[in-house]
Amino acid sequence: MASFSELSASSVESVLLHGDLHQGNILSAEREPWLAIDPKGVVGEPICETGPLLLNKLPPRLDSAQTRRLLARRVDQLAEELGVDRDRLRAWGVIRAVMSAFWSLEDHGRGWERTLVCAKLLESRTPSVA
Repeated sequence: MASFSELSASSVESVLLHGDLHQGNILSAEREPWLAIDPKGVVGEPICETGPLLLNKLPPRLDSAQTRRLLARRVDQLAEELGVDRDRLRAWGVIRAVMSAFWSLEDHGRGWERTLVCAKLLESRTPSVA
């Protein structure tokens, strides 16, 4: 699995990103159909924003076959729709999971273990469902 340094160095395109784009920060709005709130304003490869789409709203039992299938399906769907490499998308997912674990530890002192399990599942090269 690629490291943050390797992914960043091999990035073809760096753009301004939201930095905290997840379901809780996307609202139905009047001026536009959808509005992303609470941006962090970071620069990076667009694919790194997909982490929360992989990791959020997973079943309670992460050690289940259902969770592994769901993660594989999300990787496949996002990679296909965005036209990106599945391994690269998974690698960014692992990095975002580890970052999320640190944020949970920093903010709450708990909840980080679950996110690290997600990182391990993504890193384990869950087979494609395609």
